[in-house]
Amino acid sequence: MHVFTRVVETGSFSRAATDLSLTQPTVTKHVAAIERTLNVQLLNRNTRGISVTEVGALYYERCKTVLHEVALADELVGGKQRQLQGLVRVTTSIALGRRIIAPLAVSFVRNHPDVRIDLSCDDRYVDLIGQGVDLAVRMGRLADSTYGARRLGFNPWVIVASPEYLARFGKPATLRDLEGHECLVYSTVQEDDIWQMTMPDGGEVAVPVRGRLRSNNLATLLHAARTGLGIASLPHYVAAAALGEGHVCRILEDHTPQGQEVHAVFPSPKRVPAKVRLFVDMLLGRFSGTWWLPSKEYEETSL
Repeated sequence: MHVFTRVVETGSFSRAATDLSLTQPTVTKHVAAIERTLNVQLLNRNTRGISVTEVGALYYERCKTVLHEVALADELVGGKQRQLQGLVRVTTSIALGRRIIAPLAVSFVRNHPDVRIDLSCDDRYVDLIGQGVDLAVRMGRLADSTYGARRLGFNPWVIVASPEYLARFGKPATLRDLEGHECLVYSTVQEDDIWQMTMPDGGEVAVPVRGRLRSNNLATLLHAARTGLGIASLPHYVAAAALGEGHVCRILEDHTPQGQEVHAVFPSPKRVPAKVRLFVDMLLGRFSGTWWLPSKEYEETSL
């Protein structure tokens, strides 16, 4: 099953063989043996490569669940729960992964040479058990589930615009003034062009905005704001460097966009390997205080 899943994930017998330190004929024999045992064709093979059959895709999803449980059983029986070694699969959003989690992963690997980290950055929801993920760092309210979770901190947002934009179109003084401005909308969170804002007295208000640019990529919106295209509502950690360098200015500081809770989420609330717990402890340190400001200890990447 392990060989078969790697073939599916890499899309190649040869790449799977390299990943598993096996020969390509050995990998081919393993997959062929499964197909003979099940009496089904799991993979289509041709000169252009391989593809997964319909039944092969179903089998692949079930294999990932089985292999995850086997790994937990091995760690429990073999005592590896207490050892800082092996692979930690981490998933998070693109912006948070690139700017905050990636530098942490680099530092963690440097300090723990027997631990490997596979960091995946994707804004789509990831099934931790189905994808064999050990840890997810997620923003927002958590849905009820059987997953384990630990609160890491809070993610504040800010409203920003470039000095050039404000010089041309004026600085909004009230939330209603936003209706007359070009606004840059983050389509992943700000659906229907509505910004959810918190008032100085703690009350909440929905503010309709308009603009010619929408994107599910925060870096795109920050770039647009820096170049004077409009006003953006962004996580503070995304805008922090540009604010510090004067490329954008914070506006409407008394009326802040609603922030989000940050959580570490694991497949099981009870069986958390030591290597995962240690990485979560590192996350807790990073998300303390004003974590959204650039860190001297961890150099965020601007990729």
